[in-house]
Amino acid sequence: MKSQVLLSTAYLAPVQYYTKFISYQRVFIEQFESYHKQTYRNRCLILAANGPIALSIPVEGGPSAKSQMKDLHLSYDHNWQHLHWRSILSAYKNSPFFDYYADDLAPFYHTRNWKYLIDFNNEIQNVILEAINIKPSITCTGSYVKSEDITPDIKDFRYTIHPKLQKQEPDEDFLPTPYSQVFQDKIPFTPNLSILDLLVNEGPGALSVLKSCTKNGEF
Repeated sequence: MKSQVLLSTAYLAPVQYYTKFISYQRVFIEQFESYHKQTYRNRCLILAANGPIALSIPVEGGPSAKSQMKDLHLSYDHNWQHLHWRSILSAYKNSPFFDYYADDLAPFYHTRNWKYLIDFNNEIQNVILEAINIKPSITCTGSYVKSEDITPDIKDFRYTIHPKLQKQEPDEDFLPTPYSQVFQDKIPFTPNLSILDLLVNEGPGALSVLKSCTKNGEF
């Protein structure tokens, strides 16, 4: 049994990502890798009335940014916070638990308190973890972890929890479990959306759903 997991930073990461917080004793977040565009590092998938949509956070340098993740600046040239919040409201305002969590999430879309993407991601992740009632042991890496240096007790998901199918690898420990979704009357269940989708639809039941999505359950 691998007891440690290595993840990239992520913006409102998918359900698969959050199952790792209850499946491993220690979680390491890679902060020294170079920026990878079109990944969950700065995008999430939510379910709108016409199907899944991607919300992407712009970064300084755009798709050509070369900074290490710990140094990657958010870009406020366009009001992405307003656009994201408007999309979240449109998608989830009628979900059972949106109003319960809205006040904790709103500051991330109405203030510019963050210079670095990784700080924004970590802080909104902390809010989500508290809402789900998960208290994992999380540490940011002190240097880049090369694949050849990964020990047998560490599982590396940095590059395989990915929005593009061709970039994904089989994850036998992740078993998507259906739960109620806002537009289920016209859209079939959509698995592995942002953790936000699970939280606002299931509320206190989100942790039980996460556990049902894992092969090994919680340590």
